[in-house]
Amino acid sequence: MHTPLQISIIGAGFGALSSVRELRKRDPQAEITLIAPRAELHYLPGIIWIPSGLRTREQLVVPLANFFARMKVRHVTAEVTGLRESGRVVDTTAGEVRNDALVIASGGRFIKKLPGIEHAITPCEGITAAEEIRDRLRTLKGGTIAVGFAGNPNEPAAVRGGPMFEFLFGIDEQLRREGRRDSFELVFFNPSREPGNRLGPKAVKHLLGEMARRNIQTHLGYKLQRFEADKVVTEGGEFKADLILFMPGMTGNLWFDQTDLARSPGGLLKADAQCRVEGTQHVYVVGDSGSFPGPDWMPKQAHMADLQAVAAAKNLLAGLSGQTPGATFKVELICIIDAIDHGTLVFRSPKRQIILPSTRLLHWAKRGFEGAYLKKYR
Repeated sequence: MHTPLQISIIGAGFGALSSVRELRKRDPQAEITLIAPRAELHYLPGIIWIPSGLRTREQLVVPLANFFARMKVRHVTAEVTGLRESGRVVDTTAGEVRNDALVIASGGRFIKKLPGIEHAITPCEGITAAEEIRDRLRTLKGGTIAVGFAGNPNEPAAVRGGPMFEFLFGIDEQLRREGRRDSFELVFFNPSREPGNRLGPKAVKHLLGEMARRNIQTHLGYKLQRFEADKVVTEGGEFKADLILFMPGMTGNLWFDQTDLARSPGGLLKADAQCRVEGTQHVYVVGDSGSFPGPDWMPKQAHMADLQAVAAAKNLLAGLSGQTPGATFKVELICIIDAIDHGTLVFRSPKRQIILPSTRLLHWAKRGFEGAYLKKYR
């Protein structure tokens, strides 16, 4: 009688859960252990709608106990602290977990080095941050709202700009609906002259045009120096800000330092085209934790993590059965940049780039996708 494979997955986000689904589809017998601090999926693409009241915490947090039972997954409630024995042992706050193969999908960590960053809210840190934005907007009577993002200078792909455009346009739209827009100045800031250039040149032009149309000021092309309680300071000058929303670039999780896994210059896990961590046996990475070969515009988004998870699952099982892992993932960027009741579609692949101008239909498509996606886990 053959012993079932022991597979460990670190994380409970998009990449981790897609890995579970794909592995289970291909191997009904494998013993899958998922290690994460909580048995919940937080649907972060939906947090852009929290400030306007279109979404609440309850609508975006999906308890995973039923999904785990259905998929026959053992959940270890713990934080990961390191790896041993070439990845065969995961050290956690609840003890060690052994495996025959490992998928790391523990997300990224925001680089919080900028002086005064405590004066800014980092929206993609989660639901609590979006609720803080909602509450601050309610109490502000007027003033300047500054919205910006930056990258990891050593890792061009480790940036998440899309949601910041959504917060920017969403707040503009919300203030207009509330009849308060005239009391506010909105400023978008970015160290690049072409913010959002990973979405493609057409998208940059469209986004800057949209800012001009909405009377949103821009402060572009200057390196950030610091934040203060009421201002943003860059090498090209400073401006007043009563509320600062800022997304720094991303790097790897702190526990990566307690491993001998290969790292990229930006601190992420260095992966090959098969999602294997370079120099390892049966250790795979998907999503924000990894640095993958491919175009420099490869997005850090849920869709990309899902595509990588499928390739990683195929390769992991092939490797364990003695075959050569050969599955790769396609690189594509799909996002609907939403502004509360209408959205703009941006699509990019190595061959083409498409922008569909803002319509209500695209907003409803984004909401429809959310419902369909979460149904798999509810």
